[in-house]
Amino acid sequence: MVEKVITLDNVSLIDFLGVENHNIKEVAAAFPMSKIISRGNEIRIKGTTPEISRISDILDSLMEHYQKYGKITHENIQSYISHSGQPTNGSGSIPPVPPDDDEVLVYGTRGVVVRAKTDNQKRLVEAAEKHDLVFAVGPAGTGKTYTAVAIAVRALKNKEVKKIIITRPAVEAGENLGFLPGDLKEKIDPYLRPIYDALDDMIPAEKLKFYTENRIIEIAPLAYMRGRTLNNAFILLDEAQNTTSMQMKMFLTRMGPTSKAIITGDRSQIDLPNKQKSGLVESVDILKNIKGIAFVELDGRDVVRHRLVREIITAYDKAGQ
Repeated sequence: MVEKVITLDNVSLIDFLGVENHNIKEVAAAFPMSKIISRGNEIRIKGTTPEISRISDILDSLMEHYQKYGKITHENIQSYISHSGQPTNGSGSIPPVPPDDDEVLVYGTRGVVVRAKTDNQKRLVEAAEKHDLVFAVGPAGTGKTYTAVAIAVRALKNKEVKKIIITRPAVEAGENLGFLPGDLKEKIDPYLRPIYDALDDMIPAEKLKFYTENRIIEIAPLAYMRGRTLNNAFILLDEAQNTTSMQMKMFLTRMGPTSKAIITGDRSQIDLPNKQKSGLVESVDILKNIKGIAFVELDGRDVVRHRLVREIITAYDKAGQ
């Protein structure tokens, strides 16, 4: 008998191991001649070398599956067990079980399944797949930011990029940031709450903490982007209607050769001082004929909040507000 110890890092143990370690017990039941013990974030395997190798491959594959889809089901476990011992994908793990729904962007936390829900949201997803730079413009509640975050998280999970950078301009929406304590980032963090909420839906808390502490996911004011070249990253600029012309040009020129970017904004919520032109409005006009840049317009039909929100947006549009 030999022993191998596998350490689980940056995962939600309850989600990966299952309630009362049910998932690990299910794997152990398939190998009655071996012993699998789970304690804390460690899994100890005792058995013969061939069986330990098979069990290790199964657990590695389940880890990859969990990192990509955010959950593990009975069917997933049985599928990986049945495929163990067959040719691998070259990394030693078993080829991943494909998701049931091709339209799923992210299998999130607490059973959340994130997918594009409207035609224009689907156009945004398709545009991001085919273009390195996408503008998504539309009113509040159309899911443009949430969908953009999901697209970026999917790219990170699929290892298409090495990091996600999410930023927005520090423009006050009729309020004064000056009296708030802390530096610029601390002052603006409350305004970034929708982005944090979206990430909470899509990434387990422990892994999200790891990502942010190691700057794999970075959330910062637009001013922090100056002077940087952002390589191998998925970059999101939110609330872009509140950028100035110079800020928008600065952001657009941060993209490295292996980066992708989505810019979201709402023309009806420009909070810039009077007579100052929105960088979003200007850039859409300047860049509209450049190949490789996509523009997606969302409208009231894409509102996925309370049914009254759609009617409220329509009423304000009719009133010219």
